[in-house]
Amino acid sequence: MAAGPRTPRRARLTGVGAYVPERVMTNAELEVMVDTTDEWILARTGIRERHIAAGDQATTDLAAAAVRDLLDRTGTAPSDIDLLIIATTTPDYVFPPCAPLVGTMTGMDSVAAFDLNAVCSGFMYGMAQATGMVEAGLIRRAVVVGADTLSRIINWEDRATCVLFADGAGAVMIEADDGAPGTGVVGFDLGSDGSTPGDLWVPAGGTRTPITPGVPHADTCIQMNGREVFRFATRILVESSARLLREAGLTIDDIDLLVAHQANERILDHASERIGIPREKVVMNLDRLGNTSSASIPLALAEARDTGVLADGALVLMVGFGAGLTWGSVLARWEPRP
Repeated sequence: MAAGPRTPRRARLTGVGAYVPERVMTNAELEVMVDTTDEWILARTGIRERHIAAGDQATTDLAAAAVRDLLDRTGTAPSDIDLLIIATTTPDYVFPPCAPLVGTMTGMDSVAAFDLNAVCSGFMYGMAQATGMVEAGLIRRAVVVGADTLSRIINWEDRATCVLFADGAGAVMIEADDGAPGTGVVGFDLGSDGSTPGDLWVPAGGTRTPITPGVPHADTCIQMNGREVFRFATRILVESSARLLREAGLTIDDIDLLVAHQANERILDHASERIGIPREKVVMNLDRLGNTSSASIPLALAEARDTGVLADGALVLMVGFGAGLTWGSVLARWEPRP
C-alpha cells in the first residue's frame, strides 16, 4: 500500500461474507462428554449447537473462506483491496500473523495486512481502523475479518466454557463512497478496563506464563468468571450503545437493527430490554453457532442479510464486548453494492 495525496472521504459498509465449518456439535454430544444436559445448556446460554473446525482447519482457512465469499458477493477483484485486517485471538502461529497468509490465499498480492487482538471486541476495533484509513484518504477499500478457532483452546472437561465457544469467520467490506449520498459509517465507541484480566482469559501461553511441562492443561484453555462477565456485558452493552447514540445525536428509535456479540441469550435479552429496542430488531443466531468471538457480529450480520432482516439502507448498531476487558460499538448504514 502506497499512500498518495489524502482526500477526506466517507467510509461505507458495502458487503459481508461468512463461513462456518461443516461439523456441527449438538448439546447431545456434550452430554456424553461432560456433566451437563441439553436443558441446562439451553436455559443458561440459549445454545443448541455449534460448528467446530476440522482437524486440518486453522484460523486462516476459516478467514480465507469468509473473504472469498465476500469478494464473490460484492464482485470485487482481490487486486482492488488496499488493506486486510484480521481480528483474531487464535492465530495459526505466534508469528507470522494471519492476515498476510490470508491475503496470499485469496489472491491479494502485496496487500497491506495485519492482525489485531481485542478478543470478542476485535471486529469492532478492526472496523474502526479500516474506517479511519478510508476517511483519511489513505486507502479506498478495506476488508475486515473476524475469525476464531476457539475449539483449539477449550477445555472439553469444563462444562462452564465448553458449551459456549465455537469456530467461524465473517468479513466485511469498508470502502470510500466517491461522493455519493448516504451516511456511511456514523461513529464508534471503543474502550477497555484491564483491572480484572482473570475474569476471562487463557492464563498460560504468553510471555508471562510460557507453556512448560509443569503448566496444567486447563491453564492453556479459556477460563471464565461467568458471573462477573455477565455483569460486565449487560452493563457495557447499554452504556456503550447510549454513548454512541448520544454522540451521533440519535435515539434507539432511529436504529433499524441491533447486532450484538453472540455470547449468551440471557445477556442479549437483558441488555436489549434495558436499551429499549424491540426484540424483533435484535439479531440472534447463537442458538446454532454459539459464541464465535470476533466472528460473531459479522456472522450475525451475514445471516440478517440472507434472511431479509437486513434491508438496504438500514441503520445498524453493532456492539461487541470481551476479554481485556474490552468493548466496542459501531453505528453504520448498510449500503451494499448493487
